[in-house]
Amino acid sequence: MTTMTTRQGLASRLSALTKVVEVGPGRLDKKLLDDATALLRQAGDRLKLSSEHTVVALAGGTGSGKSSLFNSISGLELSPTGVRRPTTARTHACVWGLEGAGPLLDWLQIQWRHRFSRASALDRGDSQLHGLILLDLPDHDSIRALTDTEADRLIGLADLVVWVLDPQKYADASTHRRYVTELAGHDAVTVFALNQADRLTAEELAELVIDLNDLLRREGVEHPSVVPTSAVTGRGVESLKSVISTAVARRRAAIQKLDADLHRLEQRLTQSMPLGEALSVPSSVDEARRMGLTDALCDAVGVPAVGEAMEHVYAERSSRWVGWPYPRWFAKFRPDPLKSLRLQDVGEEIRGITAGSVSAQSAEVSNAVQALADGLSMGMHPVWSTAVHQAARSRSKQLPQALTEDLTEVAPQLDRVPGWWRLLKVWQYLLVAAFVAGLVWLVVGLTMPDQLPPALELLGDSAALPWVGLMMASVLGLGALSGIASRNFVELGASRERERLEREMRRRVGAVSTTMVVEPVERELGRHHAFYTALRDMST
Repeated sequence: MTTMTTRQGLASRLSALTKVVEVGPGRLDKKLLDDATALLRQAGDRLKLSSEHTVVALAGGTGSGKSSLFNSISGLELSPTGVRRPTTARTHACVWGLEGAGPLLDWLQIQWRHRFSRASALDRGDSQLHGLILLDLPDHDSIRALTDTEADRLIGLADLVVWVLDPQKYADASTHRRYVTELAGHDAVTVFALNQADRLTAEELAELVIDLNDLLRREGVEHPSVVPTSAVTGRGVESLKSVISTAVARRRAAIQKLDADLHRLEQRLTQSMPLGEALSVPSSVDEARRMGLTDALCDAVGVPAVGEAMEHVYAERSSRWVGWPYPRWFAKFRPDPLKSLRLQDVGEEIRGITAGSVSAQSAEVSNAVQALADGLSMGMHPVWSTAVHQAARSRSKQLPQALTEDLTEVAPQLDRVPGWWRLLKVWQYLLVAAFVAGLVWLVVGLTMPDQLPPALELLGDSAALPWVGLMMASVLGLGALSGIASRNFVELGASRERERLEREMRRRVGAVSTTMVVEPVERELGRHHAFYTALRDMST
């Protein structure tokens, strides 16, 4: 149950690391990203291979007695030992239980001629080691660069590493600097064999064991496992085999090694990209910031100015339709206010306002975008903050032109005349006709009342003339009142038209800003949130 739980926990953490690798390019240090990718590949390969075998590597420097210890554990002379200059040139492997180990040995790149099996009668006494793949690695301090590289590679791939140290070089700086300090947190899958114990007295050996334990703790190994051994006398070999057999029997070393590697990488990641308050950074652009950006861009491209111009033009053009005709006719003798305002073509005027101001106010567009990025990236790691700003500005050069082109499409139709303007004009001309008819009646009745034919005698009736005058006064009053009322309705209509225009322009500005600014920023925010969520999940 514990092994299954560990495996499931490892799987979820590896899944989180996969997400980190997926969103990390361009944000993480390349070396760190490469190491993360390599660990994922290594974990995937190891988990697909035999879980019934545990790979134990004997690592050590030249002259530590590593090959002798390998032979002593296996009970056979499998790995050659040097005389004048001890050195292991190629990795040797001894397998207890060969079935299913082939693919694992292939993955470890162990040459066929250096593979040995303990699947015979000799293996009966070591049944507790069934499933063990014991490796004798090349000396890590060899003058041969090839063997040095192979030792490093297999140290990273082994499920459990036994460091074979000798009394003279147990505190060797190269070993501790290159390997031991990097294995901090790998206590469960690291063993230290203080070999050649036969060369020391009991007091010297005890003193060296204490000193080695203290040295390892200072270097980050919290619970060091130190086993004194002697390949010559066999002292401590059984103790070392017992430690190894325990790891083999539990079948957990591979999982523990990957878990430790993952923990080590997680520490490096959090050092590079501290979690801190990163998850409190929004993963999307909230509505308030969207509206703020839209407002700023509307100001930058002059939407209020366009709306105001449209309102004035609407009111001026309405005077041709809904004004009381007599004042309008008299106004023809005055200069056209439209010409003085240069608003004869509102579409061109609006295009002029937008096209003429975008280049001049592109700095305001840039400032609006910058303000959005500043607000969203507050508290971010500098790398991510830079990425958010770059995303916000990714299309900043095209943004002013895009706003200009989109807004010119909403220029109002200048030849559009509301239906109520036409009806009111008909009504007003009926009043004009009534006034003219009354005027004719008065003129005829006053100038030639006795000369009218019988059919038009009513026009000359002096008793009717006061009523005709009253009618004419009423018509003039009704015309004036309708003109005043129509102007009020026109002002209301102009205000509504302005609101409609500005609302449509804001909608378009909002759509452009969403496509060219908000969406790229949200992709980066989502990437940031996914990265830190995965980083948090790696540590759980």
